[in-house]
Amino acid sequence: MVNIEEIKEKKSVRELLEFGIINIDKPSGPTSFDVSDFVRKTLGLRKTSHFGTLDPKVTGVLPIALNRACKLTGFFLGEDKEYVGIMRIHEPVSDEELQKAIKNFTGKIKQLPPVRSRVKRQEREREVKNFEILEKDGQDILFKAEVQGGTYIRKLIHDLGIALGVGAHMLELRRIRAGIFMEEKSVDLYELEKAVKEYEKNNEDSLKNIILPGEVISQIYPVVQITEDSAPRILRGQPIYEKNLAEKYNFNVDGKISVFSGDKFIGVFRIVNEGEVFARPEFVLQPIP
Repeated sequence: MVNIEEIKEKKSVRELLEFGIINIDKPSGPTSFDVSDFVRKTLGLRKTSHFGTLDPKVTGVLPIALNRACKLTGFFLGEDKEYVGIMRIHEPVSDEELQKAIKNFTGKIKQLPPVRSRVKRQEREREVKNFEILEKDGQDILFKAEVQGGTYIRKLIHDLGIALGVGAHMLELRRIRAGIFMEEKSVDLYELEKAVKEYEKNNEDSLKNIILPGEVISQIYPVVQITEDSAPRILRGQPIYEKNLAEKYNFNVDGKISVFSGDKFIGVFRIVNEGEVFARPEFVLQPIP
């Protein structure tokens, strides 16, 4: 394991801005792209990208990758998401009917992406890991759902309404978790602006506090250590050979790993076990010239 807090402590704000992530609490109104672009302009960065689109009216956890960390986006998108929201069923139903219908939308489900989504409209399987009613006030229902990444909550509610035979739509939705990124550790845009103003006055504590180092990817994919002398070659694109490993590992073939040399992040690799080749690169963090 690597210690993310220790890695963060050793880095300057400039280094964190070059390869970091900010867990933004998205407000209702702007698109996810708008929020990402606001972060880019506020911090004066070359580029930013967000981990998973939220509809304009949806609020909550929206991690934003900074500069070189944008290359990590695809490695985070498939992580589970958690939401709380309010749905309105169009006609009264009993609690028993509602709970029965919800059971049919828990576990593996088939889902057709909404018409206005950017993905290809073909039925796909997604997993709803938890779907529970927190409170019921007439036809308005407060719910909580934990789902596989790529699940459309608005469509889930729409399909539930059809199953109930009365129709339903979503009134409000908030994402409270996106993989390892939690609501309680998110920051709103006002907090970000305030931290930037402090940074401009040579007080970097607030800004440093809200940026996660890109090395946090190690909390998703297991860490593999390579020898210090092999790091330069592997950073230039060489695969990882068995002889490059700092210790013996026993991982499944085809699994992704976070590769480090000490506390220096090398990249994300895929285990292949092809003869002497242990893993091949999917993303390598090239040194800054």
